Amino acid sequence: MKKLGRLLTAMVTPFKENGDLDYEQAKKLALALLDAGNDGLVVGATTGEAPTLSWEEEERLFKEIKSVVGNKGDVIGYTGSNSTAEAVEATEKATKIGVDACLSVVPYYNKPDQEGIYQHFKAIAACTNLGIIMYNIPSRVVINMEPETIGRLSKIPNIIGVKEASGNMEHVANTLNAIGDRKDFYIWSGNDNDTYPIMALGGYGVIGVTTHITGKQYKKMMELLLAGKVPEAAAIHRHLVPLVNVLFKKPNPCPIKYALNHLGFYVGGPRLPLVPVDEKTATLIKDTLKKYTIDLKV
Repeated sequence: MKKLGRLLTAMVTPFKENGDLDYEQAKKLALALLDAGNDGLVVGATTGEAPTLSWEEEERLFKEIKSVVGNKGDVIGYTGSNSTAEAVEATEKATKIGVDACLSVVPYYNKPDQEGIYQHFKAIAACTNLGIIMYNIPSRVVINMEPETIGRLSKIPNIIGVKEASGNMEHVANTLNAIGDRKDFYIWSGNDNDTYPIMALGGYGVIGVTTHITGKQYKKMMELLLAGKVPEAAAIHRHLVPLVNVLFKKPNPCPIKYALNHLGFYVGGPRLPLVPVDEKTATLIKDTLKKYTIDLKV
C-alpha cells in the first residue's frame, strides 16, 4: 500500500453555470492544489459535495483526476455510505479505477452501535487491497467512533488511518493509546484548526479545506512542528485560525467555493440544498482574504 502524504486537501467539486460537473476545471484545480503545497487530494467527499453527486459522476471524477495527477500526488476517492453494501461496491469500483486509497465515513442516520461500525469498516477493508481511511465526524453522523473501536480496526492491515473531526483532544489522545504499537496507522485532522494540536499529540497530518488556498503555509507549520520548533509552528497556526473560522461561517463548502471564485479560480456554486453565501458573509470573506498570502495560483 502506498504511504500517503501528511497534507491532503478535501477538494471542492467544480460545477458549470448550468450545474453540470466541470471535469476539466476539476483537473486544473487538482494540479494547482499540488503546486500549492498539497501532497494529495481527497476527491468527492463532503467538501466535494458527495451527497449530491451521483455515483457515475464520482467514478468519472476519480478517473479524470487520477489521469492528470498520475504519480504527482495522492488521489483518495471518497466511497462512503451509510449502506455497507453500497460502500463496498463503491470501494470495489474505485479500486478498479486505480485511486491510491479510499476514504469512508462512519455510517450516518442508521446510528449503528460500535460493533456495527466495526463490522462496516471490516467489510469495506475486505473488498480491496487499497488503504482505507475511516472518517469520524460525529457532528454530521450523530454517533462517535470510540477510541476502542478505532483500536480494534487498526489491527486490520489495510485500514491505514482515520480522519478525525470530533474536535475532542482527549478522544485523540485515547485513540493514539488504543492504536498501540502500530506505526503505519495515521491520524489526519478533519478540522483545519485542530491540525496543530492533533499533530502535537502525535497525529500525522490534515485533510483540510483552507488548504485550498494556504497549502504551503500549513506545510511549513507541520514541518516546523515536526522539527521541534514549537513557537514558530504555533505562530503560523495562530495566524491561520481567523481565516479558518471565516471559511466555516456557513456550511462547507459554500465559503471556500466563494473564496476560490473571488480569487479568480472558478469552481461554480454549490448544489442544492446548499446555497451560495449571503452578501454579509461574502464581504467578510473578501475582507479576510486581503490579510493573507494566497498559495494557490489563479
